[in-house]
Formats: sequence, C-alpha cells, structure tokens
Amino acid sequence: MTALKFNDTRLSPDEVLASGEYPLTRRDLSEIAAMIYADAGIYLNDTKASLVYSRLSKHIRNLGISGFREYCTLVSSQEGAHARREMLSHLTTNFTRFFRENHHFEHLRDEVLPGLINRAKSGGRVRIWSAACSDGQEPYSIALTVLGMFPNAAEHDFRILATDIDPKILAQARAGVYDENALETVSPAMRKQWFQDVEVGGRRKHQISDKVKKLITFNELNLMTQWPFKGNFDVIFCRNVVIYFDEPTQVKIWSRFAGLLPEGGHLYIGHSERVSGDPKALFDNTGITTYRYIGKPGGRKA
Repeated sequence: MTALKFNDTRLSPDEVLASGEYPLTRRDLSEIAAMIYADAGIYLNDTKASLVYSRLSKHIRNLGISGFREYCTLVSSQEGAHARREMLSHLTTNFTRFFRENHHFEHLRDEVLPGLINRAKSGGRVRIWSAACSDGQEPYSIALTVLGMFPNAAEHDFRILATDIDPKILAQARAGVYDENALETVSPAMRKQWFQDVEVGGRRKHQISDKVKKLITFNELNLMTQWPFKGNFDVIFCRNVVIYFDEPTQVKIWSRFAGLLPEGGHLYIGHSERVSGDPKALFDNTGITTYRYIGKPGGRKA
C-alpha cells in the first residue's frame, strides 16, 4: 500500500472528493497523503477524504488562503514548514483515556512489574516507553500502576519515557490537567491520592500530582525518524498507532521495537493491531495484544 499518486492516469485528479467551504479534489488529497506518509508514515486514501476535509478546512480558513489547492502549494514549500507541521498535528488522532484497554495495565501489574520492582530495589535500571503518549493519559496510567505497587519508585532508577509526534499535545501532557470526564476511569482512591482540583478559565479541572510527573519524561519523537536511545526498554506501549501505517511500515516498526527489548521484555499494542511479518517470530503472544520478546528463533529460554 502506498499513497495515491497525483499522476495516476486511471483517475481524474480534479474529481471533488469532499466539499463545503472549499472543494477537496483527488489531486489535493493525493498531495496531502504523500506528505503525511513521508513525514509520519500515516497512510491515507480516498476513504479518508471527509476526515481530511473536516480536520483541515478550519485551519485553511485561519490561514486566510483560498482553499486546498493553495494550501498544498504552501505546505509543500520551504516557507510553509510551520504550516506543514501544523497539518501533521491536525491529521494525527489523539483519542485516549486513563487505563484504556485496562487488561494491559492488569497484566503489567500482575505479571511484569513485580520482577521490575525487585530489580529497581536491588539498584537495577528499569525503563518503560509510552511510544505515542498523546495528552499523557497512557504514561500517567502506567505511572499510577507503578506507584500503586512501589510508592517510592522515583527514588530509584525507575523511569518512564513518553513520546509523541505532536508538540501541542505534548504540552498538554506535561501540564497534566484534565476535565472531569477524563477521570471517569480513574478510581476514587487514585483521584484522591494523585490529583488535585484546579481552576482553569473559570472551570474546575484536575491536575495530576508532581509525584506522578516525577517518574515521566516527555519528549517529541517521530517514529519514522532515528530514535536517540542508548539502552533497552523493559516495556514498550505503542497502542492504536501502527494501525495507521501501511504493512511495510508496520513491519519496520515491529523490528525496531524488537531491537530495543531485552529477552523477556514486553510490548503492548492496540486492540486492532497484531505483530506481523518476520518480527512475529521474535515474540510470544502472552495475552490480548500483549507480546513478550523471546529473541531470535531458537533463543527462547526454558
């Protein structure tokens, strides 16, 4: 699967795929798709025309330009580098919630953390990566799970790295401020212990404790670029992201994750995702979208 090419003579490049304030043609969508694929590995086709229109039409209006044709010219130019970055922010999906797919956090708590906590208590290093952290609810859920078992984790070499491609959403994650409805899946005991009420713009919101934040480092990272990591991760969460990539890109990402996991390390992925291609032989499926890295074929421990 690759993004549609503008010069595909079988299709009319000027066919309107979505309309409203501005028409979105196949030519426009093809060019936007090629850019978002090159920048972030995200695959878009004609079925995403309405989504692209709804996400970008307001942005085009705010830029004060005539429509998608002028927009494509802008974001493909050197002068439009900032607008192109904004396009990526608008087109990436940031839906998340605390303890989403809770079976992963139960598995982490029951099967994985006991050994990692013992290692940390003995002076060892523990690292967990939330590879597409959105507004922070996933890494904070990981941290809350850890702190429920190991309240002084931050006093040891136990850290969570949280990364995302979108700098705007990362700013929200670092702030750790959430509406009431975001905390629906957080237990009353956790809310009382780890959140405090704050007022933002005249509205009551909830801010996560600095003790939780202390466990987490938030950094901007595009999964399609070089990863600046020097060591392994014991656990990687990358959920509901790879589904937006085409198959060759998915296989590449699985391989890169495998290269960062020690034997026995764990990978948690989204409910519609499966490890595929050659990397599949490197993992045991130990639960619902839960994988344990076993190393190269034949390298499994007894």
